[in-house]
Amino acid sequence: MYIGKLSKQTGLSVKAIRFYEEKGLIPTPERVGKYRVYSQVDVDLLLLIKEAKLLGVSIKQLQQVIEIKGRQVNWVEINTFLVELKASYIEQVAQLQQKIHRIEHCIASLDECPQIKLS
Repeated sequence: MYIGKLSKQTGLSVKAIRFYEEKGLIPTPERVGKYRVYSQVDVDLLLLIKEAKLLGVSIKQLQQVIEIKGRQVNWVEINTFLVELKASYIEQVAQLQQKIHRIEHCIASLDECPQIKLS
């Protein structure tokens, strides 16, 4: 498929697709004449990149995890990264829950203190 169709399928701009290609996040597409021809692998990678960006993953992180040899993608490496990212986010949530609990404790302590007028 050509870049216009790829753009429609992924919801990414042509400029973004070329940027990700330049950064090595998708394989260099084959050419038919002067046109780049993209494959389903490119669609899959671009959708993954789009989702990863929404999750706060940086381009640098993606460059470290997306391993492309020829036109083959190391999906096992990507899966490992995603599992580790999930674990990291779960830990962050647990830490935030602890902070919320401490704040609630402080609020309760203030509510119980008669010399402090909160309203």
